[in-house]
Amino acid sequence: MNQKDQPTEMKRREFLQTGAKFAASTVLLSFGVQHLIAGHRHNPIEPSIPDMILNNGIKMPVLGFGTHSLSGAPCIRAVSEAISVGFRLIDTATIYGNEASVGQGIAQSGIKRESLFITSKLWVDDSGYEKTIKAFETSLEKLGLEYLDLYLIHRPRGDVKGSWQAMEALYKKGKIRAIGLSNFEPEQIEELLAGASINPAVNQIETHVFFQQEHSREYLEKKEIQMEAWSPFAAGRNGIFNNQTLTEIGKKHQKSNAQICLRWHYQRGIIAIPRSSQKAHMIENLSIFDFKLDQDDMKKIATLDLKTTQFPEWS
Repeated sequence: MNQKDQPTEMKRREFLQTGAKFAASTVLLSFGVQHLIAGHRHNPIEPSIPDMILNNGIKMPVLGFGTHSLSGAPCIRAVSEAISVGFRLIDTATIYGNEASVGQGIAQSGIKRESLFITSKLWVDDSGYEKTIKAFETSLEKLGLEYLDLYLIHRPRGDVKGSWQAMEALYKKGKIRAIGLSNFEPEQIEELLAGASINPAVNQIETHVFFQQEHSREYLEKKEIQMEAWSPFAAGRNGIFNNQTLTEIGKKHQKSNAQICLRWHYQRGIIAIPRSSQKAHMIENLSIFDFKLDQDDMKKIATLDLKTTQFPEWS
């Protein structure tokens, strides 16, 4: 996502009168009172988030924490708190302008580096072999890290071929554990694959209940490229948090609309990186592994697909 074009995000879950009860019961079931107490003391909770195995064999959590639009002290606090409640996948990007703050949040968490999965992204202005190498080193320096777990080309623009060759070189040197793409269409991936020696491990794209991207999901699965959702809640657009279909499914499972969305992504094999600056919402977002959507639920959610982007300003 482009930080220069930030959407106005709707306030979350004001619509659901029973939402607090659902979230509270879910939190108690998933973490227990002792874990909640530990979280408030900033003692990290051991994660129970499943992993996906990428095409090069490394593990990537199926649920992570996004940092788009977070910056400064709020970003530092949010990243540290996200790690404290159990998130291990942290996603940032050069264009977000917050890599230094994300790095400080990681440092404050007290978690060993090898327990975390850190993603950043190369912006369009830095495309090309030499610029990519320099931009990557700048990102590492800002984050205060010695390597990245995942590095993505943020958009299919500029000298993509040169950037990919640079990322392949960094991967071979052990500076990046996996390399991938963001916002690439199948045709653009095919063009990249024609000259690549290493296949992308991930494609991070827009996908949510209103733009389900079934064609891309099938294509990426066939190519063994992991699909990842950069805005699993569509940034609150189109009334996602008070959508009646999601609310009815949520009442059935005693879950919020947000939890239904994240569980839907998980059951489709898609990694999601929701963002929140509120610790209670972070905990709520993690509480999706104690229930399952049935076929009827999945069919109802399938009817919400508008088959078009909800972010036309970024097309």
